[in-house]
Amino acid sequence: MNQQIRTVFAALAGLVLLVNAPSPCIAQTKYELTPDSQVQPDVPKGEMLAYDVVSPHNAPQYPGIKYHVTVYVPAQYTPDKPACLCVGLDGPGNHPSIVFDNLIAKKQIPVIIGVFLSSGTIASETTKKPLRFDRCYEWDSTNGNLDRFLEGTVLPEVENHATRDGRQIHLSHDPNDRMIYGGSSGGVCAFTAAWQRPDLFRRVYSSIGTFVGMRGADSYPTLIRKTEPKPIRIFLQDGEKDSWNPLFDNWYTQNRSMEESLSWAGYDVNHSWGTLGHEGSHSDSVFPDAVKWLWRDYPQPIEAGWSPNSMLNAVLNKGEGWSLVSGSYSAPTLLTVSPKGEIYFADSAGAIFRLEEAGSVSLIARTGSPVTAAQFDKDGRLYIAHASLKRIDAIETNGKITRIAEGIAAHGMTVLDDKTIYAAEPGEHDELPSKIWRIKDKTKTLVDTGLHDASGIILTPEHAMLFAAEKHTQWVYTYIVQPDGTLIDKQRYYWLHIAESADGEPGWSDATDLVDDRSGYLYVATRMGVQICDRNGRVEGILTLPQGPVTSLAFGGPDSNILYVVSGGKVYRRTMAARGVPCFADPIPLAVHGGG
Repeated sequence: MNQQIRTVFAALAGLVLLVNAPSPCIAQTKYELTPDSQVQPDVPKGEMLAYDVVSPHNAPQYPGIKYHVTVYVPAQYTPDKPACLCVGLDGPGNHPSIVFDNLIAKKQIPVIIGVFLSSGTIASETTKKPLRFDRCYEWDSTNGNLDRFLEGTVLPEVENHATRDGRQIHLSHDPNDRMIYGGSSGGVCAFTAAWQRPDLFRRVYSSIGTFVGMRGADSYPTLIRKTEPKPIRIFLQDGEKDSWNPLFDNWYTQNRSMEESLSWAGYDVNHSWGTLGHEGSHSDSVFPDAVKWLWRDYPQPIEAGWSPNSMLNAVLNKGEGWSLVSGSYSAPTLLTVSPKGEIYFADSAGAIFRLEEAGSVSLIARTGSPVTAAQFDKDGRLYIAHASLKRIDAIETNGKITRIAEGIAAHGMTVLDDKTIYAAEPGEHDELPSKIWRIKDKTKTLVDTGLHDASGIILTPEHAMLFAAEKHTQWVYTYIVQPDGTLIDKQRYYWLHIAESADGEPGWSDATDLVDDRSGYLYVATRMGVQICDRNGRVEGILTLPQGPVTSLAFGGPDSNILYVVSGGKVYRRTMAARGVPCFADPIPLAVHGGG
C-alpha cells in the first residue's frame, strides 16, 4: 500500500475513534453501536441455523470435543452460485447477522454466508460436567490445526445443510472470497488461520488479539518481518488499557507491534486503537467498518506485498513465485543437482528420477531400498546413501554401481570437487550421538561425534567451514576444515526458528537439507519453510509454501538460479536473484563480512 493510501486509511481509523471518543469530562466505559450493527427497517433478514457436533474420538484434530456451529445465510443467497464465506470464532459475536444484512442490502459487501464456531469442550460421560476447555489450546496454538479442522470437518458439514426453504449451502473455495475473524484468542486464531493457509483465507479481522506468550503467538511480529509477504489483508483492533493478564505480556503493545511489523513488511493492514481494555464494545462498534474495509474493491484479488527486508530483496525476484513441477511422480524425498544443472530426485521406494527441461520426469534407476542422501561429483557420478543398509554407493555414468563405503547410515552427504565425501549419520535412537564421517578414496574416518540427530551437511563455497544441521533442535553447527580434512572449533552457531507441529510432534526445526549461494548465505529446509541465514548465523529471510514443511532443496538450472524444493509430497521451483553453489564446485572465495 502506498503512503497516500495508508494516510487515508489511518485518517478513517482515526475518525472511528473520534466518533466514539468520550467527552473530556466523562470517563468512557463503553463504545456505542453504529447503525450498521442495528436492525434497519426494510432490510431483508437472513436465516440462522444452529447445531452441535461431537467429533469422533479418533478425529485427526480435536478428538472427542463438542462444539457449536451457527450458520448465517443471507436472504439474497441463491444456491446456483457458491457464496463468499466468513468464519467467526467464539460464536456469532459482533452482531454479524445484522451487520451482514445491512451491508449486503447496501451492496457494500458481497453475498456472504457466515459460519460461527465455538471452541471445544470435553465433558464427563457420567456427570456431564466439563473436564477440559480446549479454547486456549485450539485457538492460541500456531500449528495450523484449526485450518485442517475447518477444511476437513466443519465446512464440509456446513455444506451438508440447507435453509428451511430448501436452499442447499454452497461455499466458495476461492481464498479471495473468504474472511475469518475473532476476538482475544479467537483474534490470534483468525490471523494464524490466514498466515498458515493463505490458500484458505485472505481477509482477517482480529479484535483484542492474544499475540502474547501463551502458545507462541508472541513471535509473530518477528516472523512477519523475516517471512516473504503473504496475500493477506488484516484489520486489527485493541484498546490502550488492554493487558488482560500481565503474566503473558501486554495485549495492546503486542497488537501495536503486529501492526508495525505488518505495515513495514508491505501488508495491506488497517487498525483502530481505542481507550478501553480487554472488552467487546469497541470491537462491536468498529466491526462494520472493518468488514467494509476488508471487502473493499471486491472481487479484485488480494495480492502479496513486497517487503523491504534486505535479505529477501537480495535473493528474490519481484513477481516470481513458486510453481508446481508437474509430472507422473509420487512422494519425492530428496533433491540433488548434476554438473549440467539438471535436478534429480528420489522417491520413498528408492527410485531415482531426472527432471527434464520440458517438465517431464525420466526414471534413471531403481536402487531397491530408500535413498536417504544423494549428491553428484563434478564428473557426473551420483553418490547415494542407503541408511537402512548402512552403505554408500556410486552410480557411474554408464549405470554401473560401485560400493564406496559400508557401516554408515547417512542421512546427509556432501561431495567436494576432489571427491572427498562428508556424511552425517544420526544415532539410531535418541540416546546415541550422531557421527560425521569423512570418506576419501573409499577410506572412512570418523571426524566428529555428539550431534543430536544430524541431518543436512554442506561446506561453505570456499570450503573453509563445514555446516551440519540437527533435525531435532534449532541449531546448525559449524566446524573449521583443516588442510587434512579433519574438523576443529565445533560451534553451535546457526539459530533456526521452530514451527509448532500440526501432527503432535515436538517443536523442532526439522532441518533436513542445506544449500549455499554465492554470497555465502545458507538455505535450510525446515518445518517452517526455507530459512535463509546470513553469515553470522541469523535467519533473515523465510520462504513458505501453503503445503507446509520443506524437506529438501537444491539450486538447479544452467545458471544455478532456480531453487527447487520438496514440500507436501510435490516438487516446486522458483527463479531466484541468487545463484547457488553445488557442493562439487571448485572453491569460490567469499568477500570478507562484518560482525554486525
